[in-house]
Amino acid sequence: MSLSPYAPIIGLFALAAGFSLFSVAAARFAGPRRLNKAKLEAYECGIEPSPQPIGGSRFPVKFYLTAMLFIVFDVEMIFLYPWAVSFDALPMFGFMAMLVFIGAVFVAYAYEWRRGGLDWD
Repeated sequence: MSLSPYAPIIGLFALAAGFSLFSVAAARFAGPRRLNKAKLEAYECGIEPSPQPIGGSRFPVKFYLTAMLFIVFDVEMIFLYPWAVSFDALPMFGFMAMLVFIGAVFVAYAYEWRRGGLDWD
């Protein structure tokens, strides 16, 4: 068994590993080292970190609704692209299966809409 067909792949992995190691080493030497209290804290989208609510107060779920909407459409696109490419080769079962899938995605979209995930304040 010859390794010559795998030489480009091995070369690509070696190049990627070398570039990543070089980038980490170069950043260590070339990067600024002016640390302050703000840089050492956890990053929360540029706002000051706030403590978790205590007691019976509810935690706002707007972020989670937006993330769920992204996941719904992301999963839909992951399945729709291959289906669209092989649409001619699929029988009627493929079409019906995609209709069921789109129906399930629509149910998730309707839930998101009803919960207020599409309202931007």
